[in-house]
Amino acid sequence: MKKILPVVLLLLSMAGQSQGADSAPMKSDPAWLAEVRASIKADNYDQAMKQLQAANDTGSADWNNLLGYSLRKKQPPDLIGAEKYYQAALKIDPEHRGALEYYGKLKLLNNDLPGAEMLLARLDKACLFGCEEYADLKEAIQKYKAKK
Repeated sequence: MKKILPVVLLLLSMAGQSQGADSAPMKSDPAWLAEVRASIKADNYDQAMKQLQAANDTGSADWNNLLGYSLRKKQPPDLIGAEKYYQAALKIDPEHRGALEYYGKLKLLNNDLPGAEMLLARLDKACLFGCEEYADLKEAIQKYKAKK
């Protein structure tokens, strides 16, 4: 039993993992994803949006999440457009950790603390043993509250 428990815990922690904008690529990722992540890492959100539009993978939660992220981060930001794509990502994958985190941060930009806290609660359920997305959104909420 002692030998099985760590394996079970590891498998459970890996279950349902979704990747954020800066996650390492997986072998099953579509070809466009690495290019988009590189553009985002370079803060080139206009290029990332062009790459996403060229891929046109509207049925992908990652595609919708990254388009939402790029719209939120570009200057000037398009918060209405970003929200639309975060919602689409979460409709495809209700536990998409990146979309939950980034949508929560958008809620804070819109002064919607209850909305951000609701998304944090969803992240808590999606992250069985905790995850970076949960910690990041929790920290953003704490900073938001400290400013108020």
